[in-house]
Amino acid sequence: MPRPSAPITLAVAACLLAAAPAAAQMAKSADAPPARTVPSARAEVQLSFAPVVKRAAPSVVNVYASHIDKRPNARTSAMDEFMRRFFGEEGRGQGAAPGERAQKSLGSGVIVDESGLVITNNHVIDNMNEVRVALADRREFEATIVLRDPRTDLAVVKIRNPAGGLIPMPFGDSESLEVGDFVMAIGNPFGVGQTVTQGIVSALARTQVGSSDYQFFIQTDAAINPGNSGGALVDLQGRLMGINTAIYSQSGGSHGIGFAIPASMVKAVVETARNGATTVRRPWLGARVQSVTPDIAESMGLDHPTGVLVASLQAKSPADEAGLKRGDLILTVDGQSVDDPEAFGYRFALKGITGQTKFGLLRGSGRSTVPVKLTPAPETRPRDVLKVRTRSPFLGATLVNTSPAVAEEMLMDFASDGVAVQAVDENSFAARAGLQKGDMVVSINGLPVATTKDVDRATRSTQNTWEIAINRGGAVLTSVFGG
Repeated sequence: MPRPSAPITLAVAACLLAAAPAAAQMAKSADAPPARTVPSARAEVQLSFAPVVKRAAPSVVNVYASHIDKRPNARTSAMDEFMRRFFGEEGRGQGAAPGERAQKSLGSGVIVDESGLVITNNHVIDNMNEVRVALADRREFEATIVLRDPRTDLAVVKIRNPAGGLIPMPFGDSESLEVGDFVMAIGNPFGVGQTVTQGIVSALARTQVGSSDYQFFIQTDAAINPGNSGGALVDLQGRLMGINTAIYSQSGGSHGIGFAIPASMVKAVVETARNGATTVRRPWLGARVQSVTPDIAESMGLDHPTGVLVASLQAKSPADEAGLKRGDLILTVDGQSVDDPEAFGYRFALKGITGQTKFGLLRGSGRSTVPVKLTPAPETRPRDVLKVRTRSPFLGATLVNTSPAVAEEMLMDFASDGVAVQAVDENSFAARAGLQKGDMVVSINGLPVATTKDVDRATRSTQNTWEIAINRGGAVLTSVFGG
């Protein structure tokens, strides 16, 4: 019995043939939509992303990190007494034997060099001291952490004694991505094993994600879940376009909103590691910038908010030497537009620490292009890092002498030499005293503080009462403990 579809198929074919001349004529018109055709071969209906996956997947690895720490399970009675005296807390026990605490982390990574360099997220290996890398073919190797860059949430580890056969993933041009482009995410979600998801670029230059200091993310709807961190976002040529780093989720699962660090920033961090450096050095501007509000845009004759406004400058900084002035509007960096401080910081950070870049400025009603020297922030005096270990409200705080380099690293507004709180241990006395990273120590018990040596001397003395003054964001706060 003949299939009912046969006559219909012939009729459709006849219609297509009859309409061919007309279709060809219409195609010549610039306003005509592209012609649709019936697949002429079986291969045309068997399109697949499999060739891309075969090319890219061997470069994506699993990263297993751990940290085993031995520390006391309880404070001594003397520490308990100190806590009760100054912070009003009850004792936590005494005489306990040291215990062992283990932390573990699981994520993904991408091989970027035949020597065994692997890029991953810093939060995957943060506070970890042992790292193992598992390849797609199930081979496992120990790895050494060679670079951490918390400001971008990127880190580089190196496989120890690789046996060969490593396949690095080539970098793509993330600046050429457009919204709607196909991309794939490859990683190890939930530890189930290497997984590939596919989607499109949902948005570019996302700056309000909050997972790093340099916020300028590729947004994608390719499913990204916990464990995908550090994995690859690739294009249809199998090139690395970004490192998957964060998801927007209220449940912990994928909601179709994932974020990746662009390959342009990733490449800069990898090049630093290739050159043997353990920290990433970035250019210093010596100016603080702020967002442009609709009211500011209107007052400057702009039809919409764009660019960043110069709010303040440091003397003898690159910004000062370039002739920038308070109130200038920076519209572009080397011809690339910037819409907010995060986008400006990202564009400027990519320029390196040699040569110069050019800012497109609006000053009053006039526009101009200004060359700005690229140079790292200077270390104008020794840091003399101090970790306070004596009983005082500073116990558990790490302090450092400030300089433009320190201020740049800590994202502080640098005004003058002083002492800044660089870090505060969790659940430490300093944390309970309310100290925060970035606080500037003004005085201790009425004595002014200029260097970490001043803090060291002050905290070594025996006090029943402590009076501490700090500068936090321009406001001086004074606290009294004990008494």
